[in-house]
Amino acid sequence: MTVVPQRVAMLQHRFATALPELALPSVAAAVPDPRVVVLNGPLAAELGLDPDRLRSPEGVGLLTGTVVPEGAMPVAQAYAGHQFGGFAQLGDGRALLMGEVEDTDGRLRDLHLKGSGRTRFARGGDGLAALGPMLREYVVSEAMHALGIATTRSLAVVATGRTVRREEGLPGAVLARIASSHLRVGTVQLARATGDLDLLRRVVDHAIERHHPEVAGDVNPCLAFYSAVVAAQARLIAQWMLVGFVHGVMNTDNMTLSGETIDYGPCAFLDVFDPTTVFSSIDQGGRYAYANQPAAGEWNLARLAEALLPLIDEDQDRAIELATEALGSFRVEYDAAWSAGMLAKLGVAADASAADRLFSPLLDLLRESHVDHSSFWRRLATAARGDAEPVRGMFVDLAGFDAWLDQWRAFGPDADAMDQVNPLHIPRNHLVEEALEAATTGDLAPLERLLEAVRSPFRQVVGLERYAEPPPAGTGRYRTFCGT
Repeated sequence: MTVVPQRVAMLQHRFATALPELALPSVAAAVPDPRVVVLNGPLAAELGLDPDRLRSPEGVGLLTGTVVPEGAMPVAQAYAGHQFGGFAQLGDGRALLMGEVEDTDGRLRDLHLKGSGRTRFARGGDGLAALGPMLREYVVSEAMHALGIATTRSLAVVATGRTVRREEGLPGAVLARIASSHLRVGTVQLARATGDLDLLRRVVDHAIERHHPEVAGDVNPCLAFYSAVVAAQARLIAQWMLVGFVHGVMNTDNMTLSGETIDYGPCAFLDVFDPTTVFSSIDQGGRYAYANQPAAGEWNLARLAEALLPLIDEDQDRAIELATEALGSFRVEYDAAWSAGMLAKLGVAADASAADRLFSPLLDLLRESHVDHSSFWRRLATAARGDAEPVRGMFVDLAGFDAWLDQWRAFGPDADAMDQVNPLHIPRNHLVEEALEAATTGDLAPLERLLEAVRSPFRQVVGLERYAEPPPAGTGRYRTFCGT
């Protein structure tokens, strides 16, 4: 590790200073032959960073953690988490928080590196990351941002020149990730597990300052903070469901206090609409299946409430009562966000009772006919313009769909409005695999075309027509892996 006076970035160290008990000073592993694979120029500009400088030796050093700007304090963050229901004390085993950077709007953003080498939290892991999974996070997080869904962002992926051993030797890489913060439900859980109420209070104060400053003056700021996190997560998960996104590993250490999507490991988007869809190879019981995501989020938020009880009220019974009431708003917030989103996807204005009559029968029809989720909504807009044949051809139960279609048309759907919320381009699973496989052999053209498509999710792009098409017949069951 080299410390240099030249400042590629001005980094602060607020997390490390405010919560030293959760910040383990760490250094990145050396990289034998670093090479920038992708660099997010627009995001760099948002952060006030010069993309050309980031490609310089000092910039590449910052992106791999091997060059530390003067005054920075790289740390591995400690946190806990319920992983598939089991509680464990965890931490950044292969990642570093380099520090915080103030963007051009004055917002504080974390610069965090994945695959930067072993820390004391590695638990037997090698601390490294392979190029393919880091590029997956880059692609999917860019897609989510373009879809208007709160997410961490990817600044760059740098190949390290090191071979990473998994089932086979793979090219290694480091992902430079940007987030509003990396404070998680699991951060609060660890603070509570220590029994140190001062630490717990400082974690909450830090999270309020970073993400929910409007609650600081509330008569019960911790309860107001909890309610804000519940609302943010309810809206976020509703957005996932509306676009067919499956996170894959919704452990409490992968749920942020900011309401941003984080940790794109075994994630994927639905092709065929099937509520039981599971992509992750490690989710054998379907705990985090597509349809289970709202319940999983609510369960995680219950664990957050348990951790916060001492700060909500000194009387535990009263604290439980208040927290339970606040958690009860999750379903209200989620249902409202999901219903509003579905009505927008359908291009109609309707009250709640009419909406229910539209939603449930449609979802049953989609499931029974194994309809491609994303293609359906775009073809439905074509039906709103008068040509129903493209969408009718997707269904086995034509009589049932025609009856639903007549009911929907009675609301006078707005096709142009539908096209503004229903994506034409998502990171199709077969296209992601194609791009990652090519990139690991040095061919970046498929990756660049895929990024061009997902950054324009609602607009047709000449030359990228295949990126709007469903997967080829016989593609088979898709499986994803966490990459560690």
